[in-house]
Amino acid sequence: MCLLALLTMVVGLACKKVIQVNLHEASSRVVIEGEITDIPGIYQVKISRTVPYSDDNIFPPVQGAIVQVTDSNNGILYPFVETYPGLYTCKFTGVIRHTYQLTVNADSQLYTASSTMPAGVRLDSVTFAVNTNLNGKKEINAVVNFQDPPVPGNYYQFIEYLNGRQIPDIFVFENRLSKGRYIEQALYNDSSYLQKGDTLEMKMYCVDKNIYNYFFSLAQIIGNNGGFQSASPANPNTNLTGGALGYFSAHTVSEEKLLVY
Repeated sequence: MCLLALLTMVVGLACKKVIQVNLHEASSRVVIEGEITDIPGIYQVKISRTVPYSDDNIFPPVQGAIVQVTDSNNGILYPFVETYPGLYTCKFTGVIRHTYQLTVNADSQLYTASSTMPAGVRLDSVTFAVNTNLNGKKEINAVVNFQDPPVPGNYYQFIEYLNGRQIPDIFVFENRLSKGRYIEQALYNDSSYLQKGDTLEMKMYCVDKNIYNYFFSLAQIIGNNGGFQSASPANPNTNLTGGALGYFSAHTVSEEKLLVY
């Protein structure tokens, strides 16, 4: 997809001892990834299948599925068309405070999900913090600046694109302990990512609680929880039913593009 100012980052782990692990071959499962935003465009729902751990990380697409999204507030149904194997698209515009229901019928199995698009919060600006690590090396991290609304229940996700490529770190934040405050939060990640003169595009999503929970639990699973130690579930807390992995999110988008300085 988390207490005050918790914005997660991928942390590299080093091991000196070789550990033999008995990996069980799990059965294949459907993976669904879909998003609706408040920006007009062509929305996508991607459907694939997991593969055994011992196989190459090439996830076969699920073709021939019936995919549709229904706006629960006005009853409008949006059918998605398969434009590429496993990729289903539809053009419309999401509306804040509307709830969207996703239904996917794939191989005679029904999968559903629901997501409500929160009211948007504007990303005021992106600045940079320069620190010196224990090795004496300069580190540059982006700082997001925005006004959090004075009510609880606001959840955020941040996506960084550096020179057109997405940084894989997961950044999520919720305002349970910071409601109504002006937020100035650094997104800590591998310092080798950000270099002066590079182009950074920052996207801020206002997501619902289920999507926050999904990415927060995913961050825990992959060891991307900012140093906190806790038990992790076998899979992220998806909002999909029917046994599918992945997520379906309706969220707002605020973004800024600038040079790293």
